[in-house]
Order: sequence, then structure tokens, then C-alpha cells
Amino acid sequence: MLVGHLAAGMAAARIAPEVSFGTTLLASMLPDLLWCVFLLAGVEHAEYQAGRGAAQYLKALDIPWSHSLLMDIVWAALLAAAYYARRRYPRGAWVLFATVLSHWLLDFASNRDMPLAPGVSRHFGLGLWQSIPATLILEGGFWLLAIVLYVGATRARSRAGTYGFWIAAALLTERWYANIAGPPPPNLHAAAIGGFIFFSLVIAWAYWMNRARPAESR
Repeated sequence: MLVGHLAAGMAAARIAPEVSFGTTLLASMLPDLLWCVFLLAGVEHAEYQAGRGAAQYLKALDIPWSHSLLMDIVWAALLAAAYYARRRYPRGAWVLFATVLSHWLLDFASNRDMPLAPGVSRHFGLGLWQSIPATLILEGGFWLLAIVLYVGATRARSRAGTYGFWIAAALLTERWYANIAGPPPPNLHAAAIGGFIFFSLVIAWAYWMNRARPAESR
């Protein structure tokens, strides 16, 4: 899942506009950033097979440290605690906690191999990504709704806030479709490096949008 997580970050920014959009997007993507790091470090593993779309070409996943329910609760608590220690804003800390945890819930909906905790062999998931039409309708609908809510709650200060948002939204939508219907990356090493760079750029874009397109006063 990609735009579903981004939508969660947008929704969090709408719920707690005092929290930077970049920070809420960081929260929504944190497990994927950690997965890239853990994959490169050899802590977690994955395996590709022939197929198109992540639901088909990902043959096996060993991701308990970045994506298990228990560890996502831990990462959520750590990010929320760090934010609270810096900002002293309880509502923002709770929103960030929930946003990190939403990553597991959304991946549970889209995959069939979500772990509960390191060392627990049983995996769970609904497998939404097995159906491209269902993914387009459900995840795409959530993405569209989040965009509408975000645009309605923010105002562009300049053309950069308008064009910068809509161009990025279009590019992210294209990347999402390629992920659910396209071929796999050339190898896992390239996927981890490319994924880390991509996620970091998206988060940097969100911090920029927080300045170029701030939340409207309530």
C-alpha cells in the first residue's frame, strides 16, 4: 500500500493542523522507512518471483521488526514521545501515535502476511491487493477523499503551493498504480535504496507543502 498510507498522513494533518504535514506523513510512512533500513542491514528479508503487482511478485516477506503489530506500537510510542518531549502538545502526540499504527491496519487490509510480533510465525491479512479493481476503488477512494479534505483545509500561498501539490499528487498516483500493477524492481537491494530515497523525498515534499500550503485558520 502506498497512497493509502499517504492518505492517512493527510488525514492526520487535517485532524491536528498544528502538527506539520511533514511530520504526520513521516508517521504514516515510518514502518516503510524502517523496512528499507532493516532490509539493507540484513535484519529483514523478502523474496521476489515472476509476476506483476506487489501482491504477485512478493513471494515471501520476513518483516517483523518494521511491520509487526507489536513493533509498530513501539515505533508509534517512540515517535509520539519524541514529539511530545519537543512540542508539549498531547493531541499531536496521540495523532502521531495513531497514524503510525494505521500503517499496520492498512497493510493488514492490503496484504495476507502481516506479522503480530517478532518470533510469532502466524501471519494475517485480508489481501486487498490480490484484486486490482478492489484496490483502485477502496485505496484509491481513500486517497481521493484525503486529497479533497487536505485541499479544503489548506490554502496555497503561491503557485508553488498549487502546482507543487497537484503535480506531486499525480506522480504519487502513478507510482501507486505501478506498484500494484507493474513489474517488480530489479532486485531487493535496489528496491530498499530506491524506496528509502523515494519515501524521504515524499516526506521532504510534505514539509515544503506545510510552508507553501499552510492550514487555514479555524
